Amino acid sequence: MTRRRHALAGTALGIAALVLSACAAPSEERDNGSGDGSDGGTNAAEATSAADFGGLEGLIEAAQEEGELNVIALPPDWANYGEIIETFAEKYDIEVNSAQPDAASQDEINAANQLRGTDRAPDVFDLGQSVALANLDLYAPYQVETWDDIPDEFKDPEGAWVNDYGGFMSIGYDSDKVPDVSTLDDLLGPDFRGSVALNGDPTQAGAAFSGLVMAAVANGGSPDDIAPGVAYFKKLVDAGNFLPVDPTPATVESGQTPVVIDWDYLNASLAKDVPSWEVVVPEGAAVAGYYFQAINADAPHPAAARLWQEFLYSDEGQNLWLKGGARPVRAEAMAEAGTIDEDLYDALPEVMGDPVIPSNEQTEKAAAYLAENWAGVVG
Repeated sequence: MTRRRHALAGTALGIAALVLSACAAPSEERDNGSGDGSDGGTNAAEATSAADFGGLEGLIEAAQEEGELNVIALPPDWANYGEIIETFAEKYDIEVNSAQPDAASQDEINAANQLRGTDRAPDVFDLGQSVALANLDLYAPYQVETWDDIPDEFKDPEGAWVNDYGGFMSIGYDSDKVPDVSTLDDLLGPDFRGSVALNGDPTQAGAAFSGLVMAAVANGGSPDDIAPGVAYFKKLVDAGNFLPVDPTPATVESGQTPVVIDWDYLNASLAKDVPSWEVVVPEGAAVAGYYFQAINADAPHPAAARLWQEFLYSDEGQNLWLKGGARPVRAEAMAEAGTIDEDLYDALPEVMGDPVIPSNEQTEKAAAYLAENWAGVVG
């Protein structure tokens, strides 16, 4: 048994997640004109690096001329996205339009398709693995200036997608309302009736998907065999313990969702408002994963979209994710360079056991199985 403490890099191919999004009302078709998205003859929509703008300063100028950025599915209390958005907006004097934050990864793709060609379309995506890999034709390849710091297994070779931040699947619970929890089997007991919430629908949301993988691993399954995870949730439903409510900080504070299966950094963030909130990563079922970051090929603000990526993968952006308890993808390189926030890095929770990180192929296979079998569990 090993003890993994910090970054997830160097173990396997990046994985699953959840982000939320929205389908805002369509606006008028935008006039793409020459399709540049910037001045000076640079075609921002086709730029694959800051060098295409003559460097980062040229990219900043082009993004500021656009003046806006459309993000989607980024709750302010998710991995510190509130501060990240505010910092980016103030740093570059760019207005950030953040569409409804409480939806799932698939909703991001739906919004991009429904709003295609309008100025309300999302400029960027933050997606769970299965949804990200199913929609590769929607992304514009781009390589940030810190590209070489990102391990090869956590990025598409051409830059269509890049893993950004990650964590471990966990159980969060209000110790004032339910008994202490150490394993998933604990949640099947009578003291947890109507108490256990999963963050989303695992056929659409990355966090929920990874929660189901965690249940599979804890019950003798694996990313190649998630049937035991589906069977576990069927037991949870049959016991009357599964709570079909998407958890939020408000539902946790009110006591509506006293137990939440979610990423460790999201569960940990709830303790600031609920002091009795505890978080555990079940031993022997340490399921880890990264989110997927990508630029919409139809971005109405293509230069701002690329500047957003540069910011997220800069030392500043990576440390802001770390401040939210997430493990940034450049963590190991930054630690070696001395640019990571050491106090925050050392404060990451310890996890017992080797991380289980599903591959892309395993995720696609599991997603197909869930599409056929999940409805029978909760329906």
